Amino acid sequence: MPTQSRLFTPILVGGSLILLINFALRASFGVFQIPIAADFGWPRAEFSLAIAIQNLAWGIGQPIFGALAERWGDRWAIILGAILYSAGLILTSMATTPATMQLLEVMVGFGIAGTGFGVILAVVGRAASDDNRSLALGIATAAGSAGQVFGAPLAEILLGFYSWQMVFVIFGAIVLSCLLFLPMLGDGKPASRHELEESLGSVLGRAFRDPSYLMIFVGFFSCGYQLGFITAHFPAMVTEMCGPISPMGTLASIGITTTSALGAAAISLIGLANIAGSILAGWLGKRYTKKYLLAGIYTLRTIAAAAFILLPITPLSVIVFSPVMGALWLATVPLTSGLIAYIYGLRYMGTLYGFVFLSHQLGSFLGVWLGGALYDAHGDYTLVWWVGVGVGALSALIHLPVREAPSRLPAAAAAV
Repeated sequence: MPTQSRLFTPILVGGSLILLINFALRASFGVFQIPIAADFGWPRAEFSLAIAIQNLAWGIGQPIFGALAERWGDRWAIILGAILYSAGLILTSMATTPATMQLLEVMVGFGIAGTGFGVILAVVGRAASDDNRSLALGIATAAGSAGQVFGAPLAEILLGFYSWQMVFVIFGAIVLSCLLFLPMLGDGKPASRHELEESLGSVLGRAFRDPSYLMIFVGFFSCGYQLGFITAHFPAMVTEMCGPISPMGTLASIGITTTSALGAAAISLIGLANIAGSILAGWLGKRYTKKYLLAGIYTLRTIAAAAFILLPITPLSVIVFSPVMGALWLATVPLTSGLIAYIYGLRYMGTLYGFVFLSHQLGSFLGVWLGGALYDAHGDYTLVWWVGVGVGALSALIHLPVREAPSRLPAAAAAV
């Protein structure tokens, strides 16, 4: 297939729509924290652990689905992912014990992996031209954010009419709609001759011996911690820790009269701001050094999170913090995936990014689980929030020594 010179192609559009559906549903899980705990009388840690396990399974599944896509084809990986995602949601609606729900979230997590960034960004990255790749990855990432705009409010609205179990069934049906966009996905751009000559095992071994790859791996951990914690706990945190909403204020005039509704709206605002943030990060990644952009994003996140928790939590501070964090939310994704593609090539981009994403999801697991555990121990989220500030500062520092240059094949392999 010849190199695509246009930015907007059917592959980019189809991949973006699949990510939109994936993240619309995934970003809504924090809205279910209080309804599920209230329904069963569970401690907050129980459903938190279920979401944490989901995130961990997503991370473990990402390199597996990346390898499946590279071996059997992207479409088969996406079909399998959509089936697992849908079945997991529907079965979760029938769960009545914490252990059952936590076990079923393994299925949901693998389903998210099969329809998420690892597979879709590899498809988009291979199909884009060298000039357009960073921006195309940013646009696809922004599509996931667009889903986040609608997912949490949709869940909040549906919970006003249906039980949380019925909402999970509805979401299970919605996730299957991503299969409608499979015909838009092509086979992508072929790898170079040298990339084809190197086996998956060889390139993985080379990557894991490279300090730069390991620093990217470790640095992505804090991104997962912060995003996992905020997605799973921020709606509940706002509900319980935010000051009251004035009945005569602007929020009340647009229908946001409770801190619960504000919590759902905050997730939506994060997603809305991240549409611009992800596209801007992709655009900047074409023009500036990606590792410095990543260090800057983590630094700004650290400052924003520290300022939020140090100041009184009010409706105004929530409204200000949400778009600020949103602009930095998934801005790391096009830069990280683009950096991996630049250093190691396109052939095994899905698997290489998948392993880095596993680090992201290990952080996400810790952020979600620790959020519930420390909430139950201390009655609020302050301590776990400060842990997120610390790991964000670590990621800002660890990206600075990354070597941003193409990794060459060993001489013996290149001579074949």
